[in-house]
Amino acid sequence: MKQEIHPNYQEINVICACGHSFKTRSTMKEDLHVEICSDCHPFFTGKQKLVDTAGRVDRFKRRYARGQAETVETVEPAAAVETADV
Repeated sequence: MKQEIHPNYQEINVICACGHSFKTRSTMKEDLHVEICSDCHPFFTGKQKLVDTAGRVDRFKRRYARGQAETVETVEPAAAVETADV
């Protein structure tokens, strides 16, 4: 490995907008400021909410519920859109 061609790998602080900070190693010389971290991200905190569009999540849970008798639910076709002849 050639000498003096690699950047310095040093310890820096990572600071989140929520106030959480931790140390990591990087070739950057100054602190790293981020908008979101694992302490405030909804996926990691368990506060993520499912967006339910027209009851699809509830329908899925009912259809594939464990420990209950399987029920086949018929899906109604979408209402036909009327078009006016111009």
